[in-house]
Parts: sequence; C-alpha cells; structure tokens
Amino acid sequence: ELRLLTGGDVVAAVAVRRGDLEELAGHVGLGCRVVVRDLEFDEEESYVIVGSQEANPMIGHVSSDSPFGRGLLGHTVGEIVDVEAPAGVLKFEILAIDN
Repeated sequence: ELRLLTGGDVVAAVAVRRGDLEELAGHVGLGCRVVVRDLEFDEEESYVIVGSQEANPMIGHVSSDSPFGRGLLGHTVGEIVDVEAPAGVLKFEILAIDN
C-alpha cells in the first residue's frame, strides 16, 4: 500500500506493508495524538507527535526528535515512560492514543 503523508509544506510518499499497520496500531508513532498523565503533578495533557519541522509546543505539537517525543514513541496505553529532561527524569502514564 502506498500512502501520501502531508504535514505543513512537507509531502512524503511512504510504502506500508499490509501487516505493518496492524502491528503499529495502539502504539505511539508519528502523527498520533497522545493523552498522558504527568505523574509528578497528576495532570492530564494531550500532544500530537509530529516531525521536527511541524513542532510547536505552544499548541501541543511535539517533535518526534525531542526527548519527550522519543520517550513516547513505540509505547502503548497503560505504560509509564521516563523522559530525560534538564530538570531530571519525568514520568508520564499513557492514557490514550489516537492513531
């Protein structure tokens, strides 16, 4: 299957094998909306994982290349992830993923 991905001014064609989509469903990946709970402050936050050119933390668009984005990639609902930050390790629980 061939899919056309668009984001801002970037367009990319991506070849996807049929089984890959089922395997990736339910995992955090590029383009996903992710709801997490910050375990230190017990606050829910929602983010979209995007490429570095589309990142805009002010509107909740987090780069997949950022420490936070990399920390979430590949994880599933219910998992607790550790994110390395200048202030130390931050812990988040993944509450929902919208692929």
